[in-house]
Amino acid sequence: MENNPIVTITMEDGGKIVAELYPEVAPQSVYNFISLIKKGFYDGLIFHRCIYGFMIQGGCPDGTGMGGPGYCIKGEFKANGFNNDLRHSRGVLSMARAQAPDSAGSQFFIMHKDSPHLDGEYAAFGMVIEGMEVVDAIASAPRNMMTNKPKKPQVMASVTVDTKGVDYPEPEKLPDPYGR
Repeated sequence: MENNPIVTITMEDGGKIVAELYPEVAPQSVYNFISLIKKGFYDGLIFHRCIYGFMIQGGCPDGTGMGGPGYCIKGEFKANGFNNDLRHSRGVLSMARAQAPDSAGSQFFIMHKDSPHLDGEYAAFGMVIEGMEVVDAIASAPRNMMTNKPKKPQVMASVTVDTKGVDYPEPEKLPDPYGR
């Protein structure tokens, strides 16, 4: 585990969320996340859906929850025939998706609280190791109760990754049936 990639999300207000990624648990999800980070995809994007007691979601290029990188990846979770035992407990990172199991792209979420009903249905791929107080603050931000979008944008100023010298491949990309 000491060689796992480490991601740092630096918020516009200076807060930092540091997470360890688990390529042995969900390799395509990790490859995808690393690839997008290295391209600067997440820099300047917001957490557009934040629900206290549940999770915070970001990674949509248009800030609406409808956008993506122009492709999808295979859903790495049990309901999709993939063995992934990482539970959706507080601090876990997981890939957001539409109803179709292979529709994840760039959107991800961080668990604010344990949500076992997501286990086996979404591709968990990492865990926050520092900065849960930042996740708590984002989850607590006043929001539009219809859309769950924070009233004050929760901006990821920069997202970086330390791969510990490992070169991770590009993910296996699938066509996006939603045209994102």
